[in-house]
Amino acid sequence: MQKPQLHYYDLDDNVVAFSSTRHGGYSTGSHGEFNINEHCGDDATAIARNRQILCEELGVADANVIVPHQTHGVEVRQIAADFLALPLPVRKMILDGVDAVMTNLENVCVGVSTADCIPILLSDSRHGAVCAVHAGWRGTLSRVVMRAVAEMRLAYDTNPADLKAVIGPGISFDAFEVGDEVYEQFVAANFDMQGISRQMKMNGSEEYKWHIDLVECNRQQLQQCGLAAGNIQSCGICTYSNTDDYFSARKLGIDSGRIYSAVMRK
Repeated sequence: MQKPQLHYYDLDDNVVAFSSTRHGGYSTGSHGEFNINEHCGDDATAIARNRQILCEELGVADANVIVPHQTHGVEVRQIAADFLALPLPVRKMILDGVDAVMTNLENVCVGVSTADCIPILLSDSRHGAVCAVHAGWRGTLSRVVMRAVAEMRLAYDTNPADLKAVIGPGISFDAFEVGDEVYEQFVAANFDMQGISRQMKMNGSEEYKWHIDLVECNRQQLQQCGLAAGNIQSCGICTYSNTDDYFSARKLGIDSGRIYSAVMRK
């Protein structure tokens, strides 16, 4: 029996928070070894076996492992007790087009799938609520993490000053090269371009390309929401530079596995 090798975070009391690595599962090739995302071309049997060993590691039922089908948008979904009783096809429909999931239920693991995009895990211990956010460059541009914090305020009366956050593995500033059209979208959206971008020389070329720091973008957004700087931690792992341990769509292609970053109240 395989055992998923998870990168755990010390996020908050009575909370389990982690990102999966590539190790300790049943997938093979560019999906190997551990992948539970159904939308990246992996074998369904391997995904099911990987979900099973994750559930055993966490001590929860399969229905309690929440994996939305993300679309680089800003939709946030609340997971309440009635959701868990719904038939699987209905649960999948409700989670389609969702880029952040939150809950105040114990032993319900809410997570997001990434392979260069930025996963952000949030915990409000005062109100017993947690949230997982998927922030690719499009979601970052649309300020999805700010939307998630706002939704936690509405659903759970969360005070952002009480929130703790961890930013999981994602593509680093040095590795995230973008075209002028992407850079200009960030300019138009009033981002602090001096603080989040820089032109760097391309490898083996005299040409310069823009780079954007997605981790810093989301850190700034969390602070703008009211989170204390000391309550925001970053794991500092670049997916593009660490493909032995983490998936990177830029390096491995889109038909490869996904990291599952998740948070659960105990």
